[in-house]
Amino acid sequence: MTQNFVSVRNQINAFLYREILKKIFFQIDPETIHDRMVSIGRFLGSSAVTRSLTSFFLSYSNKRLEQQILGINFPNPIGLAAGFDKDARLTDIMPSVGFGFAEVGSITGEPCEGNPKPRLWRLKKSKVLVVNYGLKNEGCQKIAQRLKKTFKIPIGTNIAKTNNLNTVNMDAGIKDYANAFKKFADIGDYFTINISCPNAYGGQPFTDAKSLDRLLEIIDQIPTSKPIFLKLSPDLSKREIDAILDVVSNHRVHGFVCTNLTKNRDNNKIVERTVPEKGGLSGKVVDDLATETIRYIYKNTKGKYVIIGCGGVFSAEDAYKKIKSGASLVQLITGMVFEGPQVISEINQGLVRLIERDRFRNIKEAVGSEA
Repeated sequence: MTQNFVSVRNQINAFLYREILKKIFFQIDPETIHDRMVSIGRFLGSSAVTRSLTSFFLSYSNKRLEQQILGINFPNPIGLAAGFDKDARLTDIMPSVGFGFAEVGSITGEPCEGNPKPRLWRLKKSKVLVVNYGLKNEGCQKIAQRLKKTFKIPIGTNIAKTNNLNTVNMDAGIKDYANAFKKFADIGDYFTINISCPNAYGGQPFTDAKSLDRLLEIIDQIPTSKPIFLKLSPDLSKREIDAILDVVSNHRVHGFVCTNLTKNRDNNKIVERTVPEKGGLSGKVVDDLATETIRYIYKNTKGKYVIIGCGGVFSAEDAYKKIKSGASLVQLITGMVFEGPQVISEINQGLVRLIERDRFRNIKEAVGSEA
């Protein structure tokens, strides 16, 4: 496909989504729309014909966006964040949509129904989603059985603690993490250990350095060749981040996902006067928080860890800001919800223009250039 064709195609897709489809979707309960989109994605991924058609209308590739990271080939730096494909149903269609990688889950040791409905809201003016799913998923055993195959793009398996009273105890929580971790030791390309879900029983106990140390001691004992990332909260103080960095230096951790949802409603990017009390916030409200966390970790560890940036990515400029701050890869969900599925191609094509403008030969050269 030529650059001009991709640009025109993306403009048409963007117009159709933003002016027609989104106006319809945003009149319907957001969880209902999410479930329907997952069903459509499963259908589109079910045959070579529908995958090829999806690729024709949405995908984009450029060798300058390709990277080898921790022994894994990423065709481009834009990935689907955990939280959208909770039960790993969309791995067949994600390459055709244009993603360079995707993260499934969060997946827990036991099946989890999640928190009571309603548990997903839109703040339309602020371009924010309020999420209170509470780690809804089918559980590690069922999902692992379905995922024993190879993938066309790197797939990360996001592991979290089951959201129920039985895992509030520290030892029980660690055992639950370990149970899920073992199931995916040989499935997928990398692990993300989610220690930052804001919507579960017991809060976020493993952001505490001593508790995290105990968790990672057990994870260290489980054989796997997959790289391991920690998913951090955007609400951590610099002191808390420093304590986490000190702990992980003694364990098998290769990088960080920066960041998860924020619980803080005192943010000037929130336009709406009324915000649901429950749940964490994604989208534009997280943008600066995530970027600052990326920059802080990259700078203070001198690029030792691979960083996946996540939060408030709606455009190529948003993604590039995180990359120049130290992220090698970038994830999104909310940007796709508000802008449309063609935004992945728009971002990747835009990144090529940006690295050309800055005279980088490839995207890797841009990583950390302004940290």
